[in-house]
Amino acid sequence: MRTNTDGLILKEQNIGEKDKLVTVLTRHNGLLRAFVRGAKGINNRKNSATGMFCYSRLSVYKTKNSYIIDEAQPVEVFFGLREDLRKISLAQYLSQLIQSLANEEEPSEEYLRLLLNSFYFLSKDKYPPEQIKAVTELRAACIAGYMPSLVACEKCGEYETTVMYMDLENGVLYCENCAGSSALFPLEIGIVRALRHIAFSDFEKIYSFKMQESALDDLAYITEKYILSKLQQNFKTLDFYRDVCGIQ
Repeated sequence: MRTNTDGLILKEQNIGEKDKLVTVLTRHNGLLRAFVRGAKGINNRKNSATGMFCYSRLSVYKTKNSYIIDEAQPVEVFFGLREDLRKISLAQYLSQLIQSLANEEEPSEEYLRLLLNSFYFLSKDKYPPEQIKAVTELRAACIAGYMPSLVACEKCGEYETTVMYMDLENGVLYCENCAGSSALFPLEIGIVRALRHIAFSDFEKIYSFKMQESALDDLAYITEKYILSKLQQNFKTLDFYRDVCGIQ
């Protein structure tokens, strides 16, 4: 059976001298692992179209045991991601994160749209990397069914106090009067508003907010800790990104 689809290459692995195996996030078929025959040949046009971070139109057919990409045409290659190590390491982490959330052979429209926009903004320097990281982490968590409870205090229903406290493991907020636990993480109200914006805004608006660099660092720390607590796994690509950025 043959399928024509668009997809974003999240991972590639050389197989022998001429072939490679790619992991691609497709709009209608979710994550696919597919072979690209002869991709490493000097004149094979499929090589660049199935390279890491390339968004392409693909012709895929399924054999008894595997998927094969026999045609590929690049749409966007995100050259800007390769400009510096910080960008490419963040792109690698976000790719691995989405791979852990998306399912094989299930529609992944929202994940694909999120990652494409994050790659575009990162490659074009439209927003700070930590802002793109935070948006991708939290919105991906929401898509996966892990939306935190951010509307008001979990106990009394208070919408805002100067400082609010978050239970990162359970994803709930408490006001300053109801917190009472050293295990909760204190959040300035600007960070709470940013979390709400990312979680609840229409997709076209989720990246559109401004914060000071220090507040962005705190925001990205919160979203990272939250998604990791839900997935219960570590990412080597995240460790590498943190090393590149000098984050302890």
